Amino acid sequence: QVQLVESGGGLVQAGGSLRLSCLHSGRTFTHLTMGWFRQAPGKEREFVACLRWNGEGTLYADSVKGRFTISRDNAKDTVFLQMNSLKAEDTAVYYCSGGPTVAGNNPKQYRWDYWGPGTQVTVSS
Repeated sequence: QVQLVESGGGLVQAGGSLRLSCLHSGRTFTHLTMGWFRQAPGKEREFVACLRWNGEGTLYADSVKGRFTISRDNAKDTVFLQMNSLKAEDTAVYYCSGGPTVAGNNPKQYRWDYWGPGTQVTVSS
């Protein structure tokens, strides 16, 4: 059984940075496409970023392009989300997710079979 656990959330001032981590255990990590999603209060969960098992196929939501960077260390079974130039509107619970790699470049059509419990990110303005 796959388990994902996020860490690194917290309170930061606007313009600051945070680095989220997601530790994977269970099914072979290197076979999975990994991604980050977020859900703000009163809003639906939205896609943030993802990358394939080999680090290719990196995709970002328009709202975070140029500010967030997703990466992975397969040797440590960990995926990261470096968040810079944070804004108040980035405040949300951030979720790590993963699933078998599929073809295409639309994250809405990817398989997101596994989810972490989430970590809170709060950006004060």
